[in-house]
Amino acid sequence: MGETPVGQGPVHITLHMGPQLTKPVPQEVTEALLSAQITATAGERSGFQLAFDLTKNGVISRNLLPEGFFDPKTRVVVTVTVKGTPEVLLDGLIVRQEVGASNQPGHSTLTVTGEDLTLLMDLEERTDRYPNLPPSQRVLAILRRYSEYGIRPDVYREHITQPPHENLRVHYQTGTDLQYVNELARANGYTFYLEPGPNPGQSSARWGPEVRLGIRQHALNVNMDANSTVDQLTFAYDGTARTEPQARVQDPGTRFSSLLPQPSISPLRPALGKRPTPALKRKTLSGTAKQLRAQAEAELLAQAAVSADVISGSGSLDVNRHGYLLQPRQLVGVRGSGRAYDGDYYVKSVTHNLRPGSFQQNFTLSREGLEAQSGTVRP
Repeated sequence: MGETPVGQGPVHITLHMGPQLTKPVPQEVTEALLSAQITATAGERSGFQLAFDLTKNGVISRNLLPEGFFDPKTRVVVTVTVKGTPEVLLDGLIVRQEVGASNQPGHSTLTVTGEDLTLLMDLEERTDRYPNLPPSQRVLAILRRYSEYGIRPDVYREHITQPPHENLRVHYQTGTDLQYVNELARANGYTFYLEPGPNPGQSSARWGPEVRLGIRQHALNVNMDANSTVDQLTFAYDGTARTEPQARVQDPGTRFSSLLPQPSISPLRPALGKRPTPALKRKTLSGTAKQLRAQAEAELLAQAAVSADVISGSGSLDVNRHGYLLQPRQLVGVRGSGRAYDGDYYVKSVTHNLRPGSFQQNFTLSREGLEAQSGTVRP
């Protein structure tokens, strides 16, 4: 696809590949790219699938494929340029390749599938101990192991301070680095993911609260005639999605247990909807009585925050029609869906679908209640 315009606008794809350090792929590989699909989801590993034309006597079939150019663990960086502005969509590793041979000329394909660089953190199980390190410092210590891949830590201190007490407990990691980092994120109401860019070969590793403050992206307009930028937008309101967690802590001296008060989730999840949905279900957290009070409070806050979103939205857009790339894990406004569902949302996931002449994005949105907080939405 390379420098071939996608759709009617100036949209271009650039591929970099290599074992660890990447470089631009040969022109023949760029021209053979048939499609690219990249999915980025909050709190989950990003994935991709690239399809290439496998011409019988082409350089891919003749040399590159047999010589290991597309082997598993090969690093792939995908950059898309929209209106002259480059954006790195993916920095990942190939995990699988499939060849579809056809009797019809021009119908043989090579498809490679992969995941983002967090895959590196999930390849080896280890047992490690972190004496006198709070959760955020443990995450920093783990991320330093992957700096050679251009991964920069973007780590936030835990909202509820949990000072380490080596004389009482030493924290151990069992399992892969990714499993342990995600476990620490869940216990603090945080999320962990890699954000590729801003330049090829660089990634930011965010361990912290979801980005629910700051500048909103350009609005998604629906049902607005010529001003509509979204092909379809569907909302769902699940009243049973929100759960009120309950946690008890025990005084080690008296053995008396008490129920922790319900925390405010606004520090982790600033309200996007004007009318928050009450929790219909209650859930008792297990094991908190044996934890230190700060650790139990952090887990209670995390569980309350993670189940807060009861409104979900899904849709698709044409990038050229919208005029902008919709970014995952950020905020965006919605206009034209009515008073109940207009307003700001958190972009939970985006799937980029690129083909010659087409650049579509499928997306999902979420927030915790009906009606917009503000009477205005950024156009």
